[in-house]
Amino acid sequence: MQFNGVAPSTTRYEAEPALAFGNAVRAFRLELSVAQEELAALAGVERWHMGKIGRGEHLPALALVLKIAAVLKISGTELMAATEHNMQLRC
Repeated sequence: MQFNGVAPSTTRYEAEPALAFGNAVRAFRLELSVAQEELAALAGVERWHMGKIGRGEHLPALALVLKIAAVLKISGTELMAATEHNMQLRC
């Protein structure tokens, strides 16, 4: 069964916000000198999953966004503001 040409089980995401979010996470992570593996462990996600987030291949759910922000010692608002800033730079 398909809906609008996409199988119901297919995950869809917007590439631009995902990439902007990944770049924001990477910038904050590097500012703290935290390795990607350490960030993943502290946020409670698999290393490969954090890699996909960092490369903009996956856009995490809100709960994970907030966990990542907490590990990075910033608010979710700061992380989203950096993401929005990154998106504006691409325009």
